[in-house]
Amino acid sequence: MTAQRPFRFGVNMVVPDSRANWIEKCRRAEEFGYDVIGVADHLGMPAPFPAMILAAEATERVRLNTFVLNTPFYNPVLLARDVAGADQLTDGRVELGLGAGYVRAEFEAAGIPFVSGGKRVEHLENTITTLRALFSDPEYQPRPTQPSGPPMLIAGWGDKLLGVAAKHADIIGFTGAAAARNGGPLQMAGPEETAERIDYVRGLLGARADQVELNILIQRVVPPHERAAVLEVFGPALPPEVAESPEELPILLIGTPEEMAQRLRDRRERYGISYITVLEDSMENFAPVIPLLR
Repeated sequence: MTAQRPFRFGVNMVVPDSRANWIEKCRRAEEFGYDVIGVADHLGMPAPFPAMILAAEATERVRLNTFVLNTPFYNPVLLARDVAGADQLTDGRVELGLGAGYVRAEFEAAGIPFVSGGKRVEHLENTITTLRALFSDPEYQPRPTQPSGPPMLIAGWGDKLLGVAAKHADIIGFTGAAAARNGGPLQMAGPEETAERIDYVRGLLGARADQVELNILIQRVVPPHERAAVLEVFGPALPPEVAESPEELPILLIGTPEEMAQRLRDRRERYGISYITVLEDSMENFAPVIPLLR
C-alpha cells in the first residue's frame, strides 16, 4: 500500500433541536477537534442545507457535509442550486455526501415510490453527472465557491453503488452494513466482508486508488464500562466471526482512547480508511481519541 493519508474526523449530527443548542453543539464539535460536521438526511431530522449554513456561521474552520443525502428525494437540477448556494454562502466549506436511500418508510411518508435498488442507483449516478456538468459550466449560477463544486462523498455497500462511487467519488463512504432488500434494517458486516468490499472498490478504482479518500461511519464509540450494555443491544446483529470479539467489528469502537486509537491505526493499515465519522451520541466519547491520532 502507498503512503497513508492523515486521519480526518467527522461527526454526524442527527438530533433535531433548537437554534441555540445547534450552535452550541457545532462549536463544541469544532473545539473537540473534529474536521467535519455532517448532517443526516432523514425525515424527522434537521433539513441538511439550512443546518449546514447555520453551522458555518457558528464555526470557523470545520467543513460541512450532507451525510448522506437520500438522492432519490431530489431533482438533480434543483439540488444543484441548493448545493452551489450552500457552498457559496459557506465560503467553500461544503462536502457533498450522496447515497441511494434505503429506508422504505421514509419514501412512503414522502409519497415517493420506493423503486428497486438498481433504479435508485441509476438516479444517483444521473444526479452526480448532472451536478458535475452544471458546476463545470462557467456560466452556471449560483456559482459554487469551490471551482468544480464541492468534493463528493458517495456512500454505500453494494456492487452497483460502489461501482458508481469508484467512477465518480472524491471520497467513498463505507456504511459497514448492507441494506435489506425490502428496505429493512441494515445488516452489520464483519472484518472479512469489509475487506472484500474495499478490495472490490480498489480493483474498480485502478489508477484512481491513491486519489480517493476512504471513509467509514462508526455506529457506536464505547468506553470499557459500557461494553456489556452495548453487547446486549448489538449482540444479535453481530456477524458470527466477531460474536465473541465485537472490538473487531469495523463499525464499532470499544475500549480506552488509547486502545481505540491503535485500532484505527490498524484499520488504516489494513483497509486504507483514514476518514472516520462518528454519530452525535458518540461525539464526546470519541473526542479524546482525536489528539492521539494527529
